[in-house]
Amino acid sequence: MIGTVCAVIRRVIIKNVFLTYKTDKMSKFGELIDANIPILLSFYTDWNDPSTEMHPVLRDVAAAMGDNGKVVKIDVDKNPKLAEALRIKGLPTLMIYKSGEMVWRQSGEQDANTLIGLMKDFV
Repeated sequence: MIGTVCAVIRRVIIKNVFLTYKTDKMSKFGELIDANIPILLSFYTDWNDPSTEMHPVLRDVAAAMGDNGKVVKIDVDKNPKLAEALRIKGLPTLMIYKSGEMVWRQSGEQDANTLIGLMKDFV
């Protein structure tokens, strides 16, 4: 029962657009990325400094996009199967999905203005 309840952990920070997900089920990931708005995924770990330094940037992107996009953080330590399936090697790894398809991917830190511009390109 606890495993089922903990299968998906959601933490809403800004208007339902800045979320933290834990899921080991690929079907849940499919549901997450199957949206008509751009979804920015940030793969991170708590022990990786560049990953944690991206958190304020991601909050800024989420606030700027409002209802026109979502920002989702995915902890690779809690989602090893997903990280392996997506071949996450460097952290942070950022991806933008729209309508279930990856439209952009980059490893390493990015600034908020760059990410906002990319997200707006896919609205």
